[in-house]
Amino acid sequence: MRVLVVADIHGNRAALEAVREPFDLCLCVGDLVDYGPEPAWCVDWVRRHAAHCVRGNHDHGAAQNVEIQGAGGFRFLTAVTRPLSVAALSPVQRRYLAELPTSRMFTLSGKRFLMVHATPRDPMDEYAPPDPAFWKPRLAGLKVDYLLAGHTHIPYTLQVGATLVVNPGSVGIGRDGNPLASYAVIDGDEVQLKRVGYPVEQTVAAMEATVRDDTARQMLTDVFRTGGLPARWLRNGTSGPG
Repeated sequence: MRVLVVADIHGNRAALEAVREPFDLCLCVGDLVDYGPEPAWCVDWVRRHAAHCVRGNHDHGAAQNVEIQGAGGFRFLTAVTRPLSVAALSPVQRRYLAELPTSRMFTLSGKRFLMVHATPRDPMDEYAPPDPAFWKPRLAGLKVDYLLAGHTHIPYTLQVGATLVVNPGSVGIGRDGNPLASYAVIDGDEVQLKRVGYPVEQTVAAMEATVRDDTARQMLTDVFRTGGLPARWLRNGTSGPG
C-alpha cells in the first residue's frame, strides 16, 4: 500500500495542488489553515482525500475563533491571518476542523500507526525536534510501528526503539530554508521524504489580495519565497506557533 502523508498545508492551495503523488491512502497530520490565502479549498481537499486527519493547533484556533496576541514572528502572522481564515471557512468547514481528533491510532497492512499533530504528550502544541532523547519518553508504552507528526515544518524520520517517527514537513509554508512543498510517502516498508516545486508567486498574489496589513504581506512574501522567516522579522528570539 502506498500512503501519502501531508501536514501543515496552511491554506496554500498552489502548493497542495503540486503534490501529485499517486497514493492508495492519504493521511493528514493537521494544520490545514492560517497563513495561506485559500484555507477553504484546502479543507475541502482534505475532506475528500484523507482517510484520517488529526487536528492541529491552527485548525483548533480557527474552529474556535481563538484570537492571538503577538508582536512578532509567526505569532504576528497568525494574529493577522486567523480572522481571514475564519471568514473564509463555512460553518460546515469549521465544524469539521473542530471535530477532528487530536490523535488517531489505526492499523495498515499489519503495521500500527499513531497520528498526532505535535507529540503524544501534547498533541497540538509541543515542538518535537529530531532527537531520540526527546522522543523516547514520549513513546514509552506506545506499541506502534509508526508515529506520524507535523507542527515543526521540518521534515525528518527518526528510529526510536521499535517506532519510526515520520514528520513529513510542511506542504504550505516551509520553515527550514527550503520553499518547496514537503511531504512523505510510505510504500511498504520504505519511507521517502519528498519535495516538489510549486508556483510560489501564485500563492503570493492570492495572499496579497486578501491580507491588508503591509508588514504581514511583506513577511509572508519572504516566507513563501525563501522557506523561512528572515531574522529581521523576528522579535525576542521566537517565531511563534508552528
